[in-house]
Order: sequence, then C-alpha cells, then structure tokens
Amino acid sequence: MGTAGKRGAHARQTSAVRLRIERLTREIAKFGAVGGAGLLVNLIVFNLVRHTTDLQVVRASVIATVVAIVSNYIGFRYFTYRDRDKSGRTKELTLFVLFSAVGLVIENGFLFAATYGLGFDSPLASNVFKFVGIGIATLFRFWSYRTWVFRVAPSHDPVTDAESFLENPTPYLEEDRPPQPVRQVQRVR
Repeated sequence: MGTAGKRGAHARQTSAVRLRIERLTREIAKFGAVGGAGLLVNLIVFNLVRHTTDLQVVRASVIATVVAIVSNYIGFRYFTYRDRDKSGRTKELTLFVLFSAVGLVIENGFLFAATYGLGFDSPLASNVFKFVGIGIATLFRFWSYRTWVFRVAPSHDPVTDAESFLENPTPYLEEDRPPQPVRQVQRVR
C-alpha cells in the first residue's frame, strides 16, 4: 500500500511534466504560425522594395524587417500570447522593440556580411542569406519574447507548502491545465 502512494505521486508529477511539454508545443506552434506569416510579409516586402526602388539590399531588408516586426507584434499579442500578462503594455512594447531591434541586427548582419563581405549580391543569394538570418534571429526572438516580453501572469494562489503542491499540483499550474481532466489508472491487485 505504501508503494501505491508513491506511484500515484509519480503519476501526478509525470502528468504535470506532460502538461508543460504540451503547453510548450502549443506555444511553439502558435509562434511558428505568426512567425511564418511574418516571414512571408518580410520576404514579400523585401523583394518589392528591392525591385521597385534603387535602395541598397540591406536598406530594403531593414524596411521589410520593420514591417514584419509590426505585423508580428499584433500576431503575438493577440494570438500567440493573448493569455499572458497585459498589465504593463508600455514595458512590454518597449522590450518587444528592443529585442526585435537585436533580431533585426542579427538578421540583416548576415545579409550585410554576404552582400558586402562575400560579394553575394544576386537576388537569389540575397533571399537565401536573408532567410538564414531570419532563421537565426527567430531563435533569439522566441527565447527573448517568451522570457522577457510576454511574461506569464502571476498566480493569485501562492503555494503554501511543498506537500500541498505535491498532493495536488493542478490548481497551481493553471496555465498548464489540459482541456479535459487527466485520468489516473491504478493497477488492482
């Protein structure tokens, strides 16, 4: 009987880990959907500006990146992270712009190095290096946005002690709650 209690605690702990993984998977999928739309906006604007104006490649890329950043903020705030803390919008927007600017430097730094450092200036090479820069900048943006910009709202029910959390972690993991209750199956002897 003593081991069944341990197995039950382990099942609850495993389900909490599974819930966190499922939540992270959903977040990555939503981030990817908004990012994919932003990628299309970025590449379309980049190619339009590059082929309809006489601007240099990197300047056209910076314009496209800024347009994509604006569209991405709307998607992240109202789709990907709509359930996150909304109390400090000024701080959120300031951090978003700051981290987006770092991503802009990463993204366009690759394009600059390829165009002016390596001499790859064809439309195909520009798109390839812009795409690679976007990919690397996206990893940075995902980490920074979820860590610093769109923070999880603070919980209103503090954990009183570790034992109460281990006995029933579900109330403390509100954002990890599955759409339907998790059923535990115990083996009958």
